Amino acid sequence: MSNSNATGTRTSETEFVMERTFAASPERVFEAYADPDQVAQWWGQRSNTTTVEANDVRPGGAWRFVQRDADGNAYEFYGEYLEVVPNQKVVYTFEFAGFPGHVVTDTITFVPDGSGTRLIAASRYASKDDLDGMISTGMEAGANESWDRLAELLAR
Repeated sequence: MSNSNATGTRTSETEFVMERTFAASPERVFEAYADPDQVAQWWGQRSNTTTVEANDVRPGGAWRFVQRDADGNAYEFYGEYLEVVPNQKVVYTFEFAGFPGHVVTDTITFVPDGSGTRLIAASRYASKDDLDGMISTGMEAGANESWDRLAELLAR
């Protein structure tokens, strides 16, 4: 049931939405997003190692993930949870330490879809230039790689 690729659509000058269906319940997919041990197994590029330094999944809670490449370079990502409705929706800010001050607000919705879950990730950028820049970095390919890894985790 898991689609091999997410569909991505620019819905405005500052918003981008990606969707993918996973062969697992909303409860199971939410757990993979909330549990630091599971996040470390699927978040980010396959060639990198992800360390979850914080993942306090509650309104006002902080998250911080660090990816390390084969050469030992570290890439930090962080933000704050704004809204959490377990098994239904998570809203958080997203910032890359290498591009500080460019904050994205992500809304992840877990929609029951038959025996699976349709995951909808809506990202709102501060400006058109921020979204253009993120698209130019290969954002969709990166999201698909993470979600491929998530599908593999959910299948285990």
